[in-house]
Amino acid sequence: MPSGSGAPRGFDRSLTVLIVVPTLEAGAADRGAIELVGILAAAGHRPLVVSRGGRLEAGVAAAGGEFLRLDVASKNPLTMLRSALALRRLVAARACDVVHALGRVPAWSAYYASRVAGVPFLTTWYKGFREQNLFKRLYNGIMARGDRVIAASEQIADLVHDRYSTPWRRLAVLPASVDGARFDPLRVSDARIEAVHRAWGVRPGTKVILSVGRMTRRKGHHVVVEAARRLKELGLADFVCVFAGEDPRGTYAGELWDQVLATDTADVVRLAGACDDRPAVYAAADVVVSAAVQPEGLQRAILEAQAMLRPVVVSDLGAGPEVVLAPPTVGEERMTGLRVPAGDAAALAGALLRLFSMPAAIRRGIGERGRAWVLTHYNAAIVAEQTLGLYAEVTKDRLPR
Repeated sequence: MPSGSGAPRGFDRSLTVLIVVPTLEAGAADRGAIELVGILAAAGHRPLVVSRGGRLEAGVAAAGGEFLRLDVASKNPLTMLRSALALRRLVAARACDVVHALGRVPAWSAYYASRVAGVPFLTTWYKGFREQNLFKRLYNGIMARGDRVIAASEQIADLVHDRYSTPWRRLAVLPASVDGARFDPLRVSDARIEAVHRAWGVRPGTKVILSVGRMTRRKGHHVVVEAARRLKELGLADFVCVFAGEDPRGTYAGELWDQVLATDTADVVRLAGACDDRPAVYAAADVVVSAAVQPEGLQRAILEAQAMLRPVVVSDLGAGPEVVLAPPTVGEERMTGLRVPAGDAAALAGALLRLFSMPAAIRRGIGERGRAWVLTHYNAAIVAEQTLGLYAEVTKDRLPR
């Protein structure tokens, strides 16, 4: 904050906030860190981002924060211990007022640093983690130890409360927001859409079924491939399924392609990789799908797709009813998409056929309602106000330094 300026509204002084996130690539936590930096910096606070880094690094400075490189993504116990000691020194040297962890691995180191310094510790859950055994439950449980535990959706808040008996007074739901100006179909030129179609090898008139996000098993790409096989058997012509995202470990994509070959769907499946022009990616699609087989909380891609006037089809673990308005929760005159049981490829294929069978005007109406819903309920100004209110609450009892 400029010297001589007053304290941010609602605060006695500006805060120094240490945000710890494993990487800065393309995941929900990665983009969430950039969004949080922007909210804090715009309000006059000083956000510091500690991460292994990635292709979104430049976004930290662009949003008004400072990037500090540290390998807080490694699960090696010695590396985690070194990170904990480094974070403890950083919290003391920069007089940090809050430590905010956006991921399980760094949360262990950040928790230690915050407790030694005696500053509030916050965590943010973007998705539901699997708990196959007692060790996994212990490992995940660090995310429930925050002085405030932030959930990206009501679905995730319920999950945290049920699993860890986290008191509701410590839980807060803070969704992601969508930049309605950037994700505006009127601002995407035909040339940008055509460039995306060329990159995907999509001919004019081909229906595009799009899945956006990291290629991991929990997101259910394999369910989409099986749905594509069923669509071919049902006689749907001129369609492709495009997976626009990275494979962070480089293994799932290989398994997926084996499935594509085994199901004879190579002609209708595209593994496109990540694309920086996300508005054009959505504009190039006819429908956006999330076939998640684990609780995904609030997927930014589903919000962005709706903002771009695209109908969506989600599994019941891919998005809650507060994200996508779907029958039977709402009438068809209010729907912004369709919901199917997780892992049910036949239901997914049926939902896609249903959408493609609708007149264009009906699909356009679904898209328009989706954009209106997102811009009203996931407005950046509202989310920023809620976020700053939470920070004011957790720091209100601390004496000014």
